[in-house]
Amino acid sequence: MTAENGGRCGEPELSDSLKTFGVVLKALRDEAGLTQEEFAPLVGYSGHYVAKIEQGKRFPPKDLVTRSEAALGPTAGRVLKAAAQTLSRKAGLASWFRQWAGIEEDAVSLCTYECRAVPGLLQPETYVRTIFERRLPPLSEEQIEQQVIARLERQRLLTERPNTAFSFIIEQALLERRLGGMEVTRALLDQLLAHTRLRNVEIQVMPLRQEDHAGIDGLIYLAETAEHNWVGYSEGQQSSVLITSPKDVSAMLQRYGRLRSQALGHDATVSLLEEMRGAP
Repeated sequence: MTAENGGRCGEPELSDSLKTFGVVLKALRDEAGLTQEEFAPLVGYSGHYVAKIEQGKRFPPKDLVTRSEAALGPTAGRVLKAAAQTLSRKAGLASWFRQWAGIEEDAVSLCTYECRAVPGLLQPETYVRTIFERRLPPLSEEQIEQQVIARLERQRLLTERPNTAFSFIIEQALLERRLGGMEVTRALLDQLLAHTRLRNVEIQVMPLRQEDHAGIDGLIYLAETAEHNWVGYSEGQQSSVLITSPKDVSAMLQRYGRLRSQALGHDATVSLLEEMRGAP
């Protein structure tokens, strides 16, 4: 499997930074004499979400430190701020994928064509877990949890970067596959439909039957940098490559442009997703 859709055996570096932050938060909350249920409304999150953060299973929101300071006091705020500085949103990501993940975070445009699995930025948690639980060679529970966290954290780019234009082209066959079963597929379709309502996200489905198809050479990942330069990224079995040659990137841009014209438009994509979502 690849970094975007599964990771490579032994490569993902697991970080204890999330667990450390969670332990610090719990200690400060306990010191203030607050239960999770009492603390949660003070910071504007559910008790369940606070529990996940304290267990190191969720990346803390950006405003959690500020909200916690108001609830726990300035000293606790300074301690939490120091703990937060050790966090890395790339914890759990494979080392060879981190360069592209960094490019994603700063891009002004991102284009993705996938023919293997639904792009990681669009996967609901149940779909993410299905992928990692079926990895070969098998992962430990801790490795699965770390990689699920990393995948879900990357997805915050869609809402935290409203000025970044995201374009996704997904093969219909990936939705028809029903990876993980119908319940997982329904969650996937629900998430895709929700993302089609975001102004900065465009999702197109490539129909099963398409006689003129520009994706014959496989997946395409493209990013436009803040300097308006384009770079590409590609993955294969046990390999990945960052593509910076202007000639090669130009070829990828041409292919992606053709794919956009061949895939279903917005309204047709939404109609198809709704039809599939309503299927038994």
